[in-house]
Amino acid sequence: MGILNVTPDSFSDGGDWLDEESMERRIDQLLGEGADIIDVGGESSRPFAEPVGVEEELRRVIPAIHKIRQQSSIPISIDTTKAEVALAAIEAGATMINDISALRQDPDMISVARTFTGPVVIMHMQGNPADMQLAPYYEDVLAEINTFFEEQIRWLEERGLSRQRIIVDPGIGFGKTVEHNLIILKNIRSLKQHGCPVLIGHSRKSFLGRLLHLPVESRDCLTAQLSAFCAEQEVDILRVHAVGETRRALVLHRYLTTGTPYPA
Repeated sequence: MGILNVTPDSFSDGGDWLDEESMERRIDQLLGEGADIIDVGGESSRPFAEPVGVEEELRRVIPAIHKIRQQSSIPISIDTTKAEVALAAIEAGATMINDISALRQDPDMISVARTFTGPVVIMHMQGNPADMQLAPYYEDVLAEINTFFEEQIRWLEERGLSRQRIIVDPGIGFGKTVEHNLIILKNIRSLKQHGCPVLIGHSRKSFLGRLLHLPVESRDCLTAQLSAFCAEQEVDILRVHAVGETRRALVLHRYLTTGTPYPA
C-alpha cells in the first residue's frame, strides 16, 4: 500500500504533493514502483496534528482520486475518519476505507461502509492524535489491542459489516511507546486470531528514529527491513512511503528464505 498524503503537515512528506504537478509525479512514482493499493489521505494523523474540516479534506483528496483513476484501475483506499469524505471518495473511485478511529469517530461511517462492498481497515488507537502520545499506558498491550478488535469487529458485524470485509491495523505509533511498538511487531501473528487480514503502518515512524537515532528522511531502509520481517510474520498489507525500496527488500528476503522470487 503506497502512501499519497495530500496534506501540508504530515510528519514525513507534508506539503510535498499538494499541487497538481507534484501530485501527478507522486502517483506516477507509486504506480511505477509497483504499489498494489494507493492510500490517499487529506488530514494528518501525526501526534498533535490540527483537525481539518470536511470541505478542506474533500478539496485535497477528491482531485487525487480522480488523477489516479484517470491512469489506473488500482485499488484506492481513502484514509479518513469522516463519513462525508469517505462517501465522496467512493463515488469518485475509491474502493476501500482506512479509518484510524475504527469507525467510531463519525456515527455515519458504518452507514457509508454499507453502501459499497470493499474492504474497511479498522485501527487501534489509544486516545486521538491530539493526545495519544502524551502518556500511553497499557497493562498488557497485546491483550488490550486484541480485546479491542474482538469487541469492535463484533460491534461492526451486528451492524451489517461482515468480518470478511474487515482489515485490522494495530496502530503502530498511535498511542504507543517505542516498547509497545516493538512488542506488537514481535507478536504480529497474535492479530491473526480475528480471521481478518492484518495491515501494518510502520513507514518512517518516529520509533525507528529513536531506536537508531535517524531523521525521518533516513528511515526508508529501516522501513524496508522491517517490512521483510513483517511479511515473514504473515502481515497481509504493508503501508509504506517508499514502495520501490520495500518491494526490493521483499524480493531479496523471499528469495533468501524460500528460493522463490516475490511476485512481480
